Amino acid sequence: MRSYGQYCGLAKALDVVGDRWTLLIVRELLILGHARYTDLQRGLPGIATNLLADRLRELEEAGLVARVDAPPPVATALFRLTPRGQELEPAVVALGRWAGPLMGEPGADEEFRNHWLALPVKLFLADSTPERRPVSIEVRIGDEPMVIETTGGSLRVRPGSVEKPDAVVAGGPHLVLGFLTGRLPLASARARGLSFKGSLAAVRRLRPKDPEGTPGA
Repeated sequence: MRSYGQYCGLAKALDVVGDRWTLLIVRELLILGHARYTDLQRGLPGIATNLLADRLRELEEAGLVARVDAPPPVATALFRLTPRGQELEPAVVALGRWAGPLMGEPGADEEFRNHWLALPVKLFLADSTPERRPVSIEVRIGDEPMVIETTGGSLRVRPGSVEKPDAVVAGGPHLVLGFLTGRLPLASARARGLSFKGSLAAVRRLRPKDPEGTPGA
C-alpha cells in the first residue's frame, strides 16, 4: 500500500481508501450488504478483474472487508464490510451529497446500475406522511426493476417488483431521479420521455429532506 507519508488524519485515511475504485467497492457493499465477486464486477463497470481482486485484498488487509462463506446452495465466498468498514458510510454519503450539483444529464458513455438508486433515495428523500399506510413505487431504469417502499417512517429500496405497485416510473436515471426528488415536474418529465402511471400522491409522499435530514415542506 502506498502512503502519503504525512502525519495527518486525512492523509492516513487516503492511504487506505484513496486509491481508484476503493470507495466504489465500499459503495457496493453498503448497498448490497453481502456480495459475491461477480456482484461486485457487475456493479463496477469498467474495473479490471485483477484490479478488483487487488482492491479487495487490500481492503481485507486493512480490516475494512471480510470474506465469509455463503450458505448452501451458493458455492462461493461473499464479501461484506466489517464494522470498521461500515464506519465509512457517512463519508460516502457526504461525498454523494456534495456531488449533487455535478449530476447533470448523463454522458453517452456513462453507465448506470439500478441498485445505485438506493443511495440518492437515502440521501435526499424521506416519507412525508409516515403515519399513513405504506406505499410502493416501482422504478424501471434499466433491465432490472427496483421498488421504493415506505416502511416504518423510512424508505427502503430493493430489487424486484410488486404485484400491485401504487405507481410505476420508467425512464433514464436523470429523468427518474429529477421527478422523484421534485426537481422535475411530471409534465416536463413526460415531455422528455418519462413514463408514469399510478398514483401521483404516492410519489409525492417522497419529499426531499432538508439539510437536517428531515422531510421538507
